[in-house]
Amino acid sequence: MNKTIEKILILLSDFITINLAWLIYWYIRIQSGLFDVISMPEFFLPMIVVYAYWLIIFTFVGMYRTWFASSRIDELVTLFKASIVGVFILFFLIFLDDYIHNISSGTRILIFIYWSLFIFFVGSGRLLLRSFQRRLLINGFGRKNTLIVGFNPKAFEVFDQLKHHRALGLDVVGFIDQNEENKDETYKECRKIGSVKKLDTFIEQNMVKEVIIALEKDDHDILIEVIAKCEGRNVGIKIVPDLYEILSGQARTSQIYGIPLIDIMPQLMPEWEKTAKRLLDIIISFIILILTLPIFIIVSIAIKLDSPGPVFFVQERMGMNGKIFRIVKFRSMKQDAEKYTGPVWSQKDDPRVTRVGRIIRKVRIDELPQFINVLSGEMSIVGPRPERPFFVEKLSHEIPYYKRRLKVRPGITGWAQVKHKYDESIEDVKIKLRYDLFYIENMSLRMDLKILFRTIFVVLFGKGHYE
Repeated sequence: MNKTIEKILILLSDFITINLAWLIYWYIRIQSGLFDVISMPEFFLPMIVVYAYWLIIFTFVGMYRTWFASSRIDELVTLFKASIVGVFILFFLIFLDDYIHNISSGTRILIFIYWSLFIFFVGSGRLLLRSFQRRLLINGFGRKNTLIVGFNPKAFEVFDQLKHHRALGLDVVGFIDQNEENKDETYKECRKIGSVKKLDTFIEQNMVKEVIIALEKDDHDILIEVIAKCEGRNVGIKIVPDLYEILSGQARTSQIYGIPLIDIMPQLMPEWEKTAKRLLDIIISFIILILTLPIFIIVSIAIKLDSPGPVFFVQERMGMNGKIFRIVKFRSMKQDAEKYTGPVWSQKDDPRVTRVGRIIRKVRIDELPQFINVLSGEMSIVGPRPERPFFVEKLSHEIPYYKRRLKVRPGITGWAQVKHKYDESIEDVKIKLRYDLFYIENMSLRMDLKILFRTIFVVLFGKGHYE
């Protein structure tokens, strides 16, 4: 099932079941005669507010991420935990309102009644939808082509399990071996189609969406090559669990329903933190753009008076998942600075920088227009710096894992920027990559706040660099 359609159906299911729970609760509370009613309350407005309330909570706890490959029990457990917190907050507010108005409404029993109705209807709606999704997968809709890396008993076991658990929606199109020997070997009519060296080609040719690594312990050195060839191709990577120790500290994992496979490099932040991070990006960038409007006007005039050319410098950069976007900055260099040199890294005391450019770079004002990119969702306030496509392709061939930076939104500031200087050589890039990977593997709101405080220190005391 298409992810967009899946989310629409989940939202529709929750809309119906949450409101149905409210409808029956309202009938029990108001119409049944079991509880005292001083005055007839509104029906539709509270129902809309309560639905919006649950929509926010579900979004924060990750109830709208893709769940079909995960255990339905896991989804219900998450729903159970979210409902306990949500109902407690909701009825604490109701109890507080009753206390202020000196009303005895039997709040405790009402809490249990509403919570029971909510769990039953929303949980049933989710189960019905997931059962429908599983039936579609079993019948051939929305299935994903899959490659198994390895041609050994472990790989055969994975193949058999995938055949047995059709609800996973994974169709094995072939085996990938460590070498080219015995290329025409088959297992249960599934052919060995080639070696790891041509894995990226096979992914493109077969429209592969999942790669499962099932190597023996003696083949651990191939893991790096496999992951590198899958980078930037929108391919899920899964691995047989007993190989996880090889990537210790390099990946966060989660169990996949049906068979013991582990996701490599899944979503790196909890859903609620990811949502909070985006909300903070929108709020902070909007406030900064409003407050710095006078600075925009003054800097724009200064740039026009200082040198010919546009006020803003617009350049293509590569963002999350390899998507190209146009970054906006105040122009700090002479017009057509790279006309004769081609793409080159900026450097300290760069002779191409104008007089005004040197000032606005020193106080980091040239970065202000990038909050427009943050507001539009192309960037985040905190994240790895976005690089030009030319350098991304060049560096990804020279540095393993370079494209892993593209797993997250690029940022105006980041761990690498507060810890290291301008990229003036390939060694600088390698050092910064280590900082970027550290940030990606440890993403959290706490980490972002730490980076923001360090950024303020850098700006105030003139330490650190932003390219």
